[in-house]
Amino acid sequence: MSVIEVENLRRVYPAVKGMRRKTPDPLVALDGVDLMVGRGEIHGLLGPNGAGKTTLCKVLSTVLLPTSGTVRVLGYDVVTQARALRPHFGIVFGGDRGLYGKLTARQNLSHWGALYGLRGGRLAERVDRVLDRVGLTGRADQRAETFSRGMKQRLHLARGLVHEPSVLFLDEPTTGMDPVAARDFRTLVRELRADGRTVLLTTHDMAEAEELCDQVTLIDGGRVVANAQPGSLADWLGRYERVTARGVPGEILPRLRELPGVGDVRTQEDGTLVVDVRAAGAGGQVLRLLLDAGVTSVATAPPSLEEFYLHLVGDRGMAVAG
Repeated sequence: MSVIEVENLRRVYPAVKGMRRKTPDPLVALDGVDLMVGRGEIHGLLGPNGAGKTTLCKVLSTVLLPTSGTVRVLGYDVVTQARALRPHFGIVFGGDRGLYGKLTARQNLSHWGALYGLRGGRLAERVDRVLDRVGLTGRADQRAETFSRGMKQRLHLARGLVHEPSVLFLDEPTTGMDPVAARDFRTLVRELRADGRTVLLTTHDMAEAEELCDQVTLIDGGRVVANAQPGSLADWLGRYERVTARGVPGEILPRLRELPGVGDVRTQEDGTLVVDVRAAGAGGQVLRLLLDAGVTSVATAPPSLEEFYLHLVGDRGMAVAG
């Protein structure tokens, strides 16, 4: 059963003219997005900054209205049934938004629980339960402003869980965390799946998506580029590789460009040669050619996620044009 159903969603920000802010043209943040998320699934929205991930989360959580298209969460229409839907989901944003620094962790959660209609002993019991769940029982009566970034994110997660929602939206929840705090947070997210909750996670971290998600949707420029299981995504990324080398004889460059599967071949300002490989196995041919030419300063690395998107979107663009 699909918990989240999105069909042909568009969200356009209108042009703004004024003294303090001006955008002369409308901004298309989401352009024909389709998305299906099953019950009990951790689904990743993967993409670089500005891809449209946060805008999609805001539409799903009734913060923003869609310009057009159909969006349903748990069977509720996010436009016409927003009030009925809101008690059934939780939202966790990165950063300090949504926490009151002068209040303790317990006071923050009591405030948010009351907004969801919890009262008296039921509210107190629920607050204690989520504090224990996220490992903050020992800091429950300390002000949130004294917390580390990782502890604040734990409190954010507790806030999103205090009313026991069926669906949780996590928008870049580990941004700015140190590696240990991020690892602990991801452990908590996996536990949510074991509870049967549905989680929509936005991230630009390929490793995080691969570790946590059952399914991922790649978004670029407000459009869905691809849907895949994380393992398939890793296979796609493995087709692309970057080879860098120094001290490469000039006569080798034309031969590199002629190799099957080689994309861009360029020389940086510091003299480093960069070869972008776009097919599995082509990297080995590049390395052999360089080594046979006597080049000894050679390194390989995967492309950044943004570069991977450029490769993938560019390939789709050429396919459409053809």
